[in-house]
Amino acid sequence: MAYVVTEPCINCKYTNCAAVCPVDAFREGPNFLTIDPIECIDCDACVAECPVEAIYPDDEVPMEWEHYIDLNERLAEEWADHVINQTKEDLPDADEWAEVEDKREHLEETWD
Repeated sequence: MAYVVTEPCINCKYTNCAAVCPVDAFREGPNFLTIDPIECIDCDACVAECPVEAIYPDDEVPMEWEHYIDLNERLAEEWADHVINQTKEDLPDADEWAEVEDKREHLEETWD
C-alpha cells in the first residue's frame, strides 16, 4: 500500500508533507505534489502534515478521487527528476485554492 495525493492539493501544493517524508517519495509538479508508490514506505508521516487533507492510503481514497491513484503513479514517473524533501514557499493564493472543489482541470502536468 502506498499513499496518494488527491485533488485538494491542486494549486495549493503545501510542502509540509514532503519535508517529513523519511524516504524522499514526494515528487513536485508545477502546482501539485505526488507520491512515488515505489518509494513510499507507508509510514503515515505525511498525512497529518497536509493542511488540506489531500493524502490518503491507496485503499482509502474517496471514490470520486480513485483516479488519482493511477495519476500519482504516472506523474511520479514523469516528475522523477523533481524530488522534493523540504518545505518551500506556498503557491500564491494557496489558501484561497484550499477552499475550491472540482479542481482537476487546473492540474498542470508539465513543467514547460
